[in-house]
Amino acid sequence: MAWALVIIAGLLETGFAINLKLSDGFTKLWPTVSFAVFALSSFGLLTLSLKTLPVGPAYAVWTGIGAAGTAIYGMLFLDEATTTLKLVSISLVVAGVIGLQLSGSGH
Repeated sequence: MAWALVIIAGLLETGFAINLKLSDGFTKLWPTVSFAVFALSSFGLLTLSLKTLPVGPAYAVWTGIGAAGTAIYGMLFLDEATTTLKLVSISLVVAGVIGLQLSGSGH
């Protein structure tokens, strides 16, 4: 059940990343509101699931799903293949390193 929460939180992270892109620096009302809802929901579910799961792997899965979802959206709808792929590659590497560090520190 806790892993299901992490996966849902990762999908919500995709939603808030997309809404951040659509909000044009928070100048549009509805994307900004939905960004806040997606962000709070994602972090809330992640925090809830981390009470029973090891931090490192859960964090890496959450970030990986969010990054992959954002990449797919960027490539399909925004025609930003190269920029999006660079950002996703960087975020996945960072997530992996942090995940390994956290799981190695006995959490």
